[in-house]
Amino acid sequence: MTISVAPPDVSFVIAAYNAKDTLVRAIDSAVAQIGVAVEVIVVDDCSTDGTRDIAEAYAMIDDRVRLIAQPVNGGPAAARNAGFAAAKGRWIAVLDSDDTVYPLRLLTMLEWAETADAQIAVDNIDVIPIAGGEPQAMFSKPELKRRPFMTLADFIGSNVIFQSTFNFGYMKPIFERAFIEKHGLRFDETLRVGEDYLLLASALACGGRCAIVPETGYVYHLRHGSISRVLEQRHLDAMLASDRLFLSRYKLDAQAMAAQRRRTRSILEAGSFLTLVDEIKKGSFGGFLKTVLENPRALRHLRMPIAVRMRRLVGTANVS
Repeated sequence: MTISVAPPDVSFVIAAYNAKDTLVRAIDSAVAQIGVAVEVIVVDDCSTDGTRDIAEAYAMIDDRVRLIAQPVNGGPAAARNAGFAAAKGRWIAVLDSDDTVYPLRLLTMLEWAETADAQIAVDNIDVIPIAGGEPQAMFSKPELKRRPFMTLADFIGSNVIFQSTFNFGYMKPIFERAFIEKHGLRFDETLRVGEDYLLLASALACGGRCAIVPETGYVYHLRHGSISRVLEQRHLDAMLASDRLFLSRYKLDAQAMAAQRRRTRSILEAGSFLTLVDEIKKGSFGGFLKTVLENPRALRHLRMPIAVRMRRLVGTANVS
């Protein structure tokens, strides 16, 4: 006799690379979900620090935990895609190997999503400082309550550099697996930065209805070297490449296209801002002036300490 086993409610996908110091914390929070059946798929991306041993140990004692060992290091997008392909849950949730989730997160999100007939759901985030201490909510709960749904224009508009109060790009969505499979959505493995943004933008562009849960469920642990804290030109280049790919695939409505134009301008402006800072550090007045002439809007983002240095540089150049 064949015994039918119901699929889990949610599949957690954890891409892990040299994450031995934080992986236990992440898995423990995933299996501690209350009121929902979960599976936890740890995709080891050729770690060299014992990460795979930790995942194997969990899989031996808890049949909710599975390990996928990547044959080659392919980056987080490839690792997550391997997890998506193996997922059996009705919903898929991505959990970074150095982050955690609160016990009621998934139950709360599924209730909101099902009530709203949504195929995507996002929630508020608690941020743990590098030095530790009390978590701080990333978004205002009252403000999120006023936004029951997130549109594509909302999402793109929130990712305008230097201008956004709410950057929804930090949110960690859960996706209805049937919706993901229907539209063939996966992380773009050619991108090492911006693949999360592209996946959610693509899901929204495909008509996905995204419910916003104002409660905090995901816990983001700040760490040294986080891309979100140190903006570099290569990150901006990756954003532009991701956006070009997105625009080649989907036709945007007028509101989303207007938001996209603002986003593109902001990325170019941010690149000029980084160049301004670099020219100041090098003491190059000529390079600074050339950048200002090419993108004068970047000048307004200079904070006072750098602006003081800029004025001194100009004064020195004039004297010499």
